Amino acid sequence: MVDIARRVWNHKWKIDPIVRSLIDTDFYKLLMCQSVFRNRPDAKVTFSLINRSADVPLARLIDEGELREQLDHIRSLSLSRGESTWLRGNTFYGKRQMFRADFMEWFEDLRLPPYHLERRGDQYELTFEGLWPEVMLWEIPALAVLMELRSRAVLNDMGKFELQVLYARAMTKLWQKVERLRDRPDLRIADFGTRRRHSFLWQDWCVQAMLEGLGQTFVGTSNCLIAMRREVEAIGTNAHELPMVYSALAEGDTALAQAPYQVLADWHEEHDGNLRIILPDTYGTQGFLDRAPDWLASWTGIRIDSGDPATGAEIAIQWWKDRGEDPTRKLVIFSDGLDVEKILELHQQFAGRVRISFGWGTLMTNDFRGLVSGDRLSPFSLVCKAVSANGRATVKLSDNPNKAMGPPDQIDRYRDVFGVGQQEAQALVV
Repeated sequence: MVDIARRVWNHKWKIDPIVRSLIDTDFYKLLMCQSVFRNRPDAKVTFSLINRSADVPLARLIDEGELREQLDHIRSLSLSRGESTWLRGNTFYGKRQMFRADFMEWFEDLRLPPYHLERRGDQYELTFEGLWPEVMLWEIPALAVLMELRSRAVLNDMGKFELQVLYARAMTKLWQKVERLRDRPDLRIADFGTRRRHSFLWQDWCVQAMLEGLGQTFVGTSNCLIAMRREVEAIGTNAHELPMVYSALAEGDTALAQAPYQVLADWHEEHDGNLRIILPDTYGTQGFLDRAPDWLASWTGIRIDSGDPATGAEIAIQWWKDRGEDPTRKLVIFSDGLDVEKILELHQQFAGRVRISFGWGTLMTNDFRGLVSGDRLSPFSLVCKAVSANGRATVKLSDNPNKAMGPPDQIDRYRDVFGVGQQEAQALVV
């Protein structure tokens, strides 16, 4: 097992690339990339870093030169032969050859496109612009680099023994969480913690701890590289990026109203089974389901990712009932800001009513709260979002208005088109 504390100490002496593989990314990114490659390959999209935690001054913590070195290193990466073989030949979600030959040939030749980096006060402006299939693959590694460089900055002044004690405490903290979950054999938990992890080594350690501590309760990881190395399932479906960009590309309000369903119609042609998971909250869950075509009710399940999770699940259960579907055969995936207490609470509330799974993210792979003076290692809310498509701004409304993004006039337009009424703001955990 890697001595994480020693590796952290060694960061002070030589360049240590944070991202060493193009598949050190979330599985849903590759699934979406293949869909985009097939359906919207010529769309020009801009992604931008958004730090929703203004009290974390990234540009004061992270050296610009070191950040550029890390980003430049990512641009030098390409798929290795072993990585390509794994993607081409492995079984994902029970399906062989999930990734088509034409997509794999393109991916094997890919180098990520240029980036634009500029300091603005205490924050960085980091953007990626280009063809959608290429620039979308910047999101996860860019977030991983910034999160880990922030961690390194905080840890830089610590000595060897202080680091050993810190990681011993963090390991104990995670293991105590595992112990609280391990006596619930009917739980299903996956690692969703790549985007805002403490570091790659720490995420890898967390996955190994979950494997040993939870056994079959642990169903896999969203991180493709760790899934390959640890021989566990790669987990993931689709994200808000798809309806946000499809909607920005829509011509007129009528097409805009249909754009989120066109996303899923394209997805329906490519995937079945547990990959047919609806993510309904981009423009409000209730309105999305009220207007949804009947064929969507036959899909396997729903992922709840904003707003009050229990409310979202109740809306989904009633929607299935109203359309003659049996909710006990449907899957609800909870994935927003989860920790042990919320996992256990939701499991108790919905067990037996639906099939339940949990995507445990930041508070599994980056919970150093209370372990460093001033809580300088607490997780924070950093995202990298598609902000425009073919020159038009993207919009996200969410079920939590604190997660809304886009120009105010377009937010108002989208609220009208999608019939979004009063929303209850939820505190942003991560």
